[in-house]
Amino acid sequence: MKLDVKAFGLTVGLLWGLGLFLGTWWMMYIGKATGSPTLLSNIYIGYSITPMGSLVGLVWAFFDGLGGGVIFAWLYNQLCSHGNKE
Repeated sequence: MKLDVKAFGLTVGLLWGLGLFLGTWWMMYIGKATGSPTLLSNIYIGYSITPMGSLVGLVWAFFDGLGGGVIFAWLYNQLCSHGNKE
């Protein structure tokens, strides 16, 4: 069974982007937002636990997840097709 590369990439991008966005708002809601840098702010330029930072993180995480999902699905399809050539 092959994966649809575009659909898988889009799904992973949306899940990762929305997950980071909602996670940021959750951290602000429970009061864990601090001015100190986070690991994700070292990876995603402009990200912080702020309303604007959540939007920046949403965009970065979407494209990060999109790229990772596309690579994963493509690699999965390549490995499956090589295994079926016996």
